[in-house]
Amino acid sequence: MPESSISYGEFVRICVEECKEEGRGMEVAKTMDESGNVIVFGNVVLLSPEQVAESMQSLISGSIPVPNDPRREELQQMEARKAAIDVRARGQVRAELYCGLGLTMVQTLAFMRLTFWELSWDVMEPICFFAASLHFVAAYAFFLRTSREPSFEGFFRRRFETKQQKLFEACGFDVQRYRELRAWFGPKTSGNISPIGY
Repeated sequence: MPESSISYGEFVRICVEECKEEGRGMEVAKTMDESGNVIVFGNVVLLSPEQVAESMQSLISGSIPVPNDPRREELQQMEARKAAIDVRARGQVRAELYCGLGLTMVQTLAFMRLTFWELSWDVMEPICFFAASLHFVAAYAFFLRTSREPSFEGFFRRRFETKQQKLFEACGFDVQRYRELRAWFGPKTSGNISPIGY
């Protein structure tokens, strides 16, 4: 038959017409279904099961990565490049944090000097209050901008992501392709590098 599928009623009618022995048409239809010569899906009969098998095989083979897939090597190379970028980004953020620590120490030492040697606590008290208020405003602005808790870890993660994106662009790292490969091959087996980890 030129059709690849027909209705179940049509299939039974053809079996009854072609069957030489009377009353065996339904039995022939059932035998053809059970033997795999046809595939019955509800009210539809597929007359070419080998085409269905080929289609299923191509779908399954297209959705499962093979061990020697060249994209696996591409993913490994991209993971190595990303790990190097992550190390650089982490180093840059740590440098920023150490600069922040230095500035905080200089501010504290300057306030101590002004409080105990140059001026008095009466003069420095409002200055210290306003300096602390500015730190609070900066933390609040960080929260409003990033929707993250204004903590050292939150600041580190935000700066890490920013530096990482800039390095991705500078190094020509295709993040979209990396995500596609990761989705295809699953999570990285060598372990993710935490942005905060040493």
